[in-house]
Amino acid sequence: MHDIEPYYKWRDHYTSENDERSPFYGRLYNEFQYTQKVYNYFIHPQWDDFGSQTLYAKITYVDYQDGYAMIELIGEWNDCLHNDVMFLKRELIDYMLKEDIYKYIILCDNVLNFHPSDDSYYEEWYEDVSDEGGWIAFVNTQEHVLQDMEQVRLQNYVNLGMNLIDVSWHGKKAPLLYQEIELRLANGTKQLGY
Repeated sequence: MHDIEPYYKWRDHYTSENDERSPFYGRLYNEFQYTQKVYNYFIHPQWDDFGSQTLYAKITYVDYQDGYAMIELIGEWNDCLHNDVMFLKRELIDYMLKEDIYKYIILCDNVLNFHPSDDSYYEEWYEDVSDEGGWIAFVNTQEHVLQDMEQVRLQNYVNLGMNLIDVSWHGKKAPLLYQEIELRLANGTKQLGY
């Protein structure tokens, strides 16, 4: 896992550590020392810790004018033992909501497992964005992770599955990916937040 780094091709256009409005503003990264782990596996030092013991994030792109953010995740999403959604909501999303970010593309390619618990933070997040015409889209969720999310009915709060599980986003410019996700949501069988 140590060689899986956050998507870097948008760094010419956006870096969270240089964005004064980012929760990770001013963060420094040591490319030669691996200190963060998901269980016993070191992860690349570019991933950002937001309080979870098993899930890490990277804000890969934010557009303040259009009000959207792309956040890439890695690790195990464990709401049951660690309440990861609480950390995600309180340490990242609440911060970004204050900056008028109401559309979230959560890139889940590297989310290895999902362990559910209470859905109140998802409901709160949904209410926060839908009141402003926004939405939440979980993109490229692995099949077993998707099944676990659907079992606890996260689709009541988050756009997932449907036509969001096979998005080829590497190599695309961030604004084009945003437009594609909006189009996929508009053409999907179910869309939340509108």
